[in-house]
Amino acid sequence: MNIRKIMQVVSGMPATDGAGVELTRIIGQPALAELDPFLLLDAFRSDDPNDYIAGFPSHPHRGFETVTYLLNGRMRHRDNAGNEGVIEAGGIQWMTAGRGIVHSEMPEQQDGLLEGFQLWINLPAAHKMTAPAYQEHAARQIPVESRAGATLRVITGTTSQGTIGPVAQPLTQPVYLDVSLEPGARFEEPLPAGHTAIVLVIDGGVSIGDEAGASRHLGRDQLGVLGDGDAIALDAGDAGARFLLIAGKPLGEPVARAGPFVMNTERELRQAFLDYQSGKF
Repeated sequence: MNIRKIMQVVSGMPATDGAGVELTRIIGQPALAELDPFLLLDAFRSDDPNDYIAGFPSHPHRGFETVTYLLNGRMRHRDNAGNEGVIEAGGIQWMTAGRGIVHSEMPEQQDGLLEGFQLWINLPAAHKMTAPAYQEHAARQIPVESRAGATLRVITGTTSQGTIGPVAQPLTQPVYLDVSLEPGARFEEPLPAGHTAIVLVIDGGVSIGDEAGASRHLGRDQLGVLGDGDAIALDAGDAGARFLLIAGKPLGEPVARAGPFVMNTERELRQAFLDYQSGKF
């Protein structure tokens, strides 16, 4: 195996979105504007309803996918095509905005802990105007794999032990794993060569080798960008660790983005705003 080395460590920065929801922006900030095919990664975690109760009222998207993974709490979503549902703790919503959708995401609770992540993944130019679609799965539908010192929730991709996640997206061939490690445990897993790959620590800490042969530590809410290779190897700290391992096939296409729209040219962006203002979503 050609083990990937850690190339960059990024700490999340405080941000607000929606109607004033307090969150931590990890991708989509000055230290890491984007990472093909990933456009944005936000983490939200609060037991203060003032931080999240305003939610994300109706807003449009075009040209990419949003992935919402909830660890705690409940989130109700609605869109302008009449689709509606609730994402509960442990559940995933993989939404392909495609040619355009207007939706809202509002907390389905008045108090208690709300915790989760939203990832934006780009779509290839040839598929940006595809019909909107959802892949939504409750916690019980996400397979759990156990191995020595580790527990994996497999959302998408296929692990080395053959566990297959319920979400499929052949355009970017994503891997999305929620991994928990016992104290001091070592985790090794193949990753597709050529894929962009990141590790985001949720709790505890992990150590990953760097190009100089040293070991770099990642703590809570820190993201590690991995270099080239076909596998990952890392070690949990004394308190154990929980982290997201995410990888995807880069598109290598120009990106033109403004607010909720991600296209390939400025002309396409202007058309997206015009279509939305004209009620064509």
